[in-house]
Amino acid sequence: MTGKERVIRTVLAQPTDRVPFIVPFGPWGETLQRWQSEGMPKDADFQELAQADCVFQFVEGVNLGLCPAFEPKVLEHQGNKNLVVDSFGITQLVATDHDTIPQYLDYPVKDWDSWLQVKERWQKETPERFSLAAEEFAQRNCSERNLIQLGWYPYGLFGTARDLIGVEDLLLDFYDQPELLMDIMDTLTDLWLALYEKVCAAVKVDCIHIWEDMSGKSGPLISPTMMEEFLIPRYRKIRDFCDAHAIPILSLDTDGDCSLMIPPLLKGGINLLYPFEVAAGSDLVAIKQQYPTTFCAMGGIDKRPVALGEYEIDKELERIQPALEYPAVIPALDHLFHPEISYHNFLYFCKRLKK
Repeated sequence: MTGKERVIRTVLAQPTDRVPFIVPFGPWGETLQRWQSEGMPKDADFQELAQADCVFQFVEGVNLGLCPAFEPKVLEHQGNKNLVVDSFGITQLVATDHDTIPQYLDYPVKDWDSWLQVKERWQKETPERFSLAAEEFAQRNCSERNLIQLGWYPYGLFGTARDLIGVEDLLLDFYDQPELLMDIMDTLTDLWLALYEKVCAAVKVDCIHIWEDMSGKSGPLISPTMMEEFLIPRYRKIRDFCDAHAIPILSLDTDGDCSLMIPPLLKGGINLLYPFEVAAGSDLVAIKQQYPTTFCAMGGIDKRPVALGEYEIDKELERIQPALEYPAVIPALDHLFHPEISYHNFLYFCKRLKK
């Protein structure tokens, strides 16, 4: 059984020879610099070093975002920070001396008028959305070993709307401007499915991914009822597209505690959900006990002990081991490898998890 087959069958809760070993999240930029200073070859691929069964390979040469994007520019230098406008049109303060989350100050969409201006950048009939010639596109996006995936950060319905509007105003708009949000989400869904149709004519796709990040440590940012009104009908359109094109996996990424979101997500056709952050209260073992086969849970391994050493890594892997007795589970780190994780601990974690 190939690694690709193993992952697909696991997501579908079908029998496999063993649990898949994959590394869905890589290192932060600072982490990669640390690893290279500690002996990692500069031209090495961390996936090859980990000896993962397979990799989720994103489709190259297709633009799912703003087209054209906003022109990034620095508005002002403020010591070790820059005031910038990024390609999404977001005004933010960005640290220049280390990697961290920026301070977001302003967003491009506030009402119908500003949305209609931005909406022009989300039109599907834009030739620039495909940057590769047809033959090269097919060659670079075919793989017998890796899973071919459409969609990734920062493209989702809640997630992209949040990046256009800002999280606080977005949450208010579910009440104050629901028609605006409906139009944004319909525009995104229709655009992506039109592009996916063209991709699927040239490439065998294995997974469509939706990036959302719509929960935190205290739970979802919106209620399950609102999910069913705004998100689930559009997820169902994507699920129907998957079924029509024999795409087995529809995955969704949301940080935080997403437990209350699972029932509506299942109605939306999601069958792979991750990363189940331990610091937010997620428990991979409890999740699998409650949902043994209805969807695949990926992640659930606390990233914090991986920085502490071999003993703590072994303890964390022992904690999640009962989850491996269930089908439809792919244990993995619950986010990126942060800079406190040494190269030695990365390699040890991968070796021990694979065993």
